[in-house]
Amino acid sequence: MPLQHSLRRMALASRETLALARPYFVSEDKRRAWSLLAAIVALNLAAVFMLVQINDWNRLFYDALQNKQADVFWHQLWRFLWLALVYIVIAVYKFYLTQLLQWHWRRWLTAHLQGRWLANQAFYRMELGRYAGGLQAPDNPDQRIQEDINLFSSYSVALSMGLLNALVTFVSFVGILWGLSAAMDLSLPAALGGGSLHIPGFMVWMAVVYCLVGSAISLWLGKPQVRLNNQQQRLEANYRHHMIRVREHAEAIAMDAGERVEGEQLRLRFGDVLANYLLLIKQQKRLAWFSNFFGQAAVVFPFIIAAPRFFSGAIQLGQLMQIASAFNQVQDSLSWIVNNYSDIAAWRATSQRLASFDAGLRAQAQPQGAVLEEGDQLQTQGLQVALPDGRVVIDHADLQIDPGQQLLISGRSGSGKSTLLRSLAGIWPFASGWVQRPMDSMFIAQRPYFPEGSLRQALAYPQPALAYGDAQLQAALRAAQLAPLVARLDETAAWNAVLSGGEQQRLAIARVLLKRPAWVFADEATSALDQATEAQVYGQLQQLVRERGGALVSVAHRDSVQAFHGQRWQLDPAQRAVLPGTVSP
Repeated sequence: MPLQHSLRRMALASRETLALARPYFVSEDKRRAWSLLAAIVALNLAAVFMLVQINDWNRLFYDALQNKQADVFWHQLWRFLWLALVYIVIAVYKFYLTQLLQWHWRRWLTAHLQGRWLANQAFYRMELGRYAGGLQAPDNPDQRIQEDINLFSSYSVALSMGLLNALVTFVSFVGILWGLSAAMDLSLPAALGGGSLHIPGFMVWMAVVYCLVGSAISLWLGKPQVRLNNQQQRLEANYRHHMIRVREHAEAIAMDAGERVEGEQLRLRFGDVLANYLLLIKQQKRLAWFSNFFGQAAVVFPFIIAAPRFFSGAIQLGQLMQIASAFNQVQDSLSWIVNNYSDIAAWRATSQRLASFDAGLRAQAQPQGAVLEEGDQLQTQGLQVALPDGRVVIDHADLQIDPGQQLLISGRSGSGKSTLLRSLAGIWPFASGWVQRPMDSMFIAQRPYFPEGSLRQALAYPQPALAYGDAQLQAALRAAQLAPLVARLDETAAWNAVLSGGEQQRLAIARVLLKRPAWVFADEATSALDQATEAQVYGQLQQLVRERGGALVSVAHRDSVQAFHGQRWQLDPAQRAVLPGTVSP
C-alpha cells in the first residue's frame, strides 16, 4: 500500500508537470525547446553506448592482466584513453545543453506566469483572495515566480533525463548481464512440493529483487520529505516577506519604536524555518543511512553472487569484472528512485506549489466584479459592492453623474467609500452589476505608488518618461506645488521612501496634471496636505476637468474639500445604500 500511494503521488506530480511543461513545448520557442531536448536525448543514448563499450573493455583488460598478456594490456589501455575521451566530450556537452534547456525554459516560463500574474489585475485580486475563503489565493507569488520556476525547470530536466538514462542503461546492460549470468537451480522446501526451481539469468533477477526492496524502503523512509520540503519553501518565503514589509514600512516602524516587536516577529518566523529544516535534515539523515548502506552493499553484492563460479574456474577474472560492471549498471538504473529520492521530494513540492499558483491564475482569469463599459458619463445599474468577508456594503445602486458635475463621495469610516471607487475603477472582484465609466479617466490611489528610478520616470508612470518633454514635466510639478523637485528630474531614488506623505500626494496629482485626463477620481488625494495647499491643487484639478469637459469625483472626509464639489453620494451602511444629493454650501 505505501508503494501504491507513492506511485499515485508520483503519477499526480507527473500530470502536474506535464500541464506546466506543455505550454513551453508548444510555444513560439518550441523549435529551440525540441531541438535541445532531442540533442540531450541523443547524447544520453551516446553516453550509454560508451558505457557498454567500457563494460566490454573491462573483460578484455582484466583477462589480459590475468593471462599476463602485455601486448593486449597496452593495447586496451590505449583503447581506454580514446573511450574515456569520447565519453568526457559527450558528458560535457550533455551537461551544457541540459543547463541551456533549463535556462531557456526558466526564461520563458517566468515571462509566461509573470505576464499572467500581472494581467487583468490578477496580482491585486490574489492578494484580496487571501482574505476571502471562496477564492484561490496562493501565498508568496514572488517566491513562486522567482524561486519555484527555477527549481521546477532544473529538477524537471535533470530528473527526466536521469530517468531516461536509467531506462536506456537498463535496456542496454540487462541483456549483457543475462548473457553473462548462469542459470541457478534452487531446491524447494517440502511444503512447496519439493523438487528444484530452474532460474535462468539469475544475476538479473537478483539485481531486480535487490533494487525493488531498496526502492520500497526508500519510498517509505522518504515519504515525509515532500511535505517538509513544501513547508520549508512556504516558511522561507514568509520569513523573507516579513523582512520586505519591514523595509517598506521602515519609517512608520522607526517612529513607533517597533524594532523590538519586529525583531521578535522575525525571530519567530526564522525559528519556524529552522525547526522545519531540522525535521527535514533528520528525515534526510534516515534516508542517507539507507542510501549509503544500499550503495556500498551494491559494490560487493555481485562479487558475492558470482564468486563461486570464478573460484570453480567457470569464468575468468575479466568475465567476473564484466559481470560486476554490468550488475552495477543494471542495479544503478533500477535504483534511480533510491538515488534521487531527495531531489524527487523537492521537485514534487515545487510542482505542487507551481501547480496551485497556475490554478490560482486560471481562477483569476475568469471575469470578476461588475461589468465595466466605457461611455461619456459615469453611471451604474444594480451595482452591489461587498467586502472580502462577504458583507454587502452597497446593495443595487443605480447612480449617474454627467460631465461638469463635480461629485463628492462621503460617509463615515468603514462605510465603503474607497471600495465603491475601486468598483468604479473595475478592479474590485467582490462587486456585481453594471458600470459605465468615461473613457478618458484617471484614478489617484489613497496610497500612491512610484517606481524606483528617476523622478521623471516616477512622474510619467506607467508611460515611458520619454513620452513627455522637460517643460511638460516641470510645469506639472510646479502646478502641484512641487517647485523644489523641478531640478531633481534625473535623480534616482526610492521615491515612496524619500518623499513625505504630502509630497507623495502632490506628486500623484502632478502625474494627473501631466497627463490631463477629462475625468479624475481621487481617493483621499489631499489628506496629508494643509488646507491652503489642498485648495491650490484642487483648484488645478477643477480647472483641468472643466477644460477637458469631464468631471472630478472625490472621496474625502474633510469639509474643506466640499467647496470644490456640487454633487454628493452619501453612503448609508444601515441601508446598504448610496444616497444621491447636493453638497450644502
